[in-house]
Amino acid sequence: MTAARDRSRRLPTMADVARHAGVSLKTVSRVVNQEPHVSAPVQQRVQAAISALGFRRNEAASRLARRATMLTLGLIMENISNEFYSRLAKAVEAAAAEHEALVVFGSYEERPERERMLVESMYARGVDSLIIVPSAADHGWLAEHGGLTTVFVDRVPHGLERADVVLLDDVRGGRIATEHLLARGHRRIGLISDDEAFSSVHDRASGYRAALREAGVPVDESLVVRGVFDPWRAGQEVTRLLSLADPPTAFFATNNRAAIGILQALRERPERPAYVGFDDFALADVFNPGVTVVRYDVTRLGRSAVDLLLDRSDTPRRVEVPVELVARGSGELPP
Repeated sequence: MTAARDRSRRLPTMADVARHAGVSLKTVSRVVNQEPHVSAPVQQRVQAAISALGFRRNEAASRLARRATMLTLGLIMENISNEFYSRLAKAVEAAAAEHEALVVFGSYEERPERERMLVESMYARGVDSLIIVPSAADHGWLAEHGGLTTVFVDRVPHGLERADVVLLDDVRGGRIATEHLLARGHRRIGLISDDEAFSSVHDRASGYRAALREAGVPVDESLVVRGVFDPWRAGQEVTRLLSLADPPTAFFATNNRAAIGILQALRERPERPAYVGFDDFALADVFNPGVTVVRYDVTRLGRSAVDLLLDRSDTPRRVEVPVELVARGSGELPP
């Protein structure tokens, strides 16, 4: 069966009812589940939308004898095996549970075509709303699913003029990491980064470059590595840079995988370059020295995404989660 035929046979969801009635998902769920605190005029609008669309509670919801809200949220991420994504999934699930909503997960593993397949599949199966960590691909095709409320997390999607997004303060993160190294006397600072087509990586790299310029230090592009997706590759690039005639004395890693790659590369080397990573990770504080990182509240990231889904608005919204630098030793080493 084609995706188009799947869409044509898709049963209306609570999200469709909410859009038709001009109310939030939470309000629809209260009406469907006969909960209090909904005014009579709003109940009438929701019931009219239910009748017009032919909405019926799904099998799973009807099995809930206690009449609990049964929203189903889809969470689509790059790779749940990455600690950042597993922590994000836990945060989204915890926030959704407060509204008695279910969360279904999918990982596209750096394959944009799989990301689209997951969206199509969840859409066809009646998922009420989606939270997506978008790939670097164009997302203009999501306009086909105008009735499906979507919030993007960590990255700004390409090809969509109107989108709700929850982001980290990535520019500031790149800036404070680099400024921290500059304050310790470093002038040759390498950048180990992911694909700068991602808005998050681009902004972290922009913060790195801005900090160097403001300190009067030229940006040496020979010390910049792009497109690193795994620790092994990051370690290889660190080894290569340290073999230069004028090697870097410090590194800034734009993700936790790159930071782990730096650790692996330095295990058996005599050099002790300083380094700061973006994203905290398990055991970062037990190494000697501990890993200095740019940290943020993942729970707040996930909760903000769920809140945007449940609080309907016709105006695109942008939530920015603050970051902070946590000094543990690796970023404080001298040149």
